[in-house]
Formats: sequence, structure tokens, C-alpha cells
Amino acid sequence: MKIAKKIFKWILYFLLIPITYIIVSLILSAITVDRKANNENFNKSIYLSTNGVHLYIVIPIKDVDSLVLSGIKHNGSENYLSFGWGDENFYLNTPTWGDLTFSNAFKAMFLKSATLMHVTRYKQKRTDWIEIKVNESELQKLNAYLQNTFDTNESGMKIILENKGYSSIDDFYKSKGSYSCFKTCNSWVNKGFKESGLKSCLWTPFDFGLLNKYK
Repeated sequence: MKIAKKIFKWILYFLLIPITYIIVSLILSAITVDRKANNENFNKSIYLSTNGVHLYIVIPIKDVDSLVLSGIKHNGSENYLSFGWGDENFYLNTPTWGDLTFSNAFKAMFLKSATLMHVTRYKQKRTDWIEIKVNESELQKLNAYLQNTFDTNESGMKIILENKGYSSIDDFYKSKGSYSCFKTCNSWVNKGFKESGLKSCLWTPFDFGLLNKYK
């Protein structure tokens, strides 16, 4: 009987951790950090994109800072770049949810690991992107945030993983930082918005946290 009680207690502890994480995440996602700028010239556009799980920051190539653009594969017919950040092992070995394994998920969420920037090139704007008007200062801060996330070699150049993209229009680049359940692909986007002075969540690991602020 005592053994059964101990097993039941451990099961409760095991369930309590993810339940607490979800509750706290939802609460912090609902808390809005207001935009710093007011009544300014918001004459630039950026976009939020999601694949249903992962958020991406999309910027017209003409508004991508030259430092950010340097070393990124692109051509003259492409007009937009989307930027995402995440766990390297998860990105490369879990291209679809059908490839998800417990091992990959556990390593991404709880173990220190290398990360990548996922950059996708588009010729045209997609109808499902959410447009956000920004001013020049906000755009510059967002560009700086992106540039500071890329890792570089000894020559200061971005490090591309050749032939590792999912298609002909995307590539992976080495990045700084380690992924965890507290620093997810979506919290990375949210942090970029917050540091740029844009409306954001206090913290969120979910894509809908930030999306809901702009719907």
C-alpha cells in the first residue's frame, strides 16, 4: 500500500510540472508589454508569420540592414526574408511533426544544445502574414537583434549549413544561444519585439501569445 501511495505521489509530481508550466505560460502570454513609441511616423512594414507552431519575423529585403543581409543567400527576384530561431538537432532531424521523437523533444527542451537561424526567401507577400507598421528606430533595433543572434566565423562571416534547407528557398545558419523550455523559438521572436520597443507579451513560449497581440 505504501509503495502504491509513493508511485501515485510521483505521478502527481510528474504531472504537476507540465501543468504548472502551461498555466504560468498562459498567464504571462496574456500580459501585454505596451509599445514604447506613440504617434510617430510608422511608415515601414514588418510581418509575423507562423507555421502553426513556430513564429517567424518577416522583413522586406529592402529594409534588411546590410550587416544582416551580408552572408545570407538571396537573389534579385526575392523581396522578403523570414527569420526563425531554434534548436539545431530539432530543426535538422524533425522537418515534420511525423519525424518527432521523444529523444529529440527532450534534448531540445531540457539539454544545452546548439541553435540555428532559419532564413526563408520569398518573392511575394503571403496573405496569411500579419502586417505590423513600424518606425525607422524600431526597424533598426529589430535588425540589430537579428544580427546579434547570428553566429559568425573568425572572419566575421555568417556560417551557413550547405544543402540543409527544407527546400530551394530556405537555409540554416549557425546562431548564438541555447534552446530550452524557457527560451523557445517563439519567445525568441517575442524578445526581439520587446527589445525593439514593439508591443509584446511579458513572456511566451507559444506562437499565439504574440499573434493575439496583433489580431
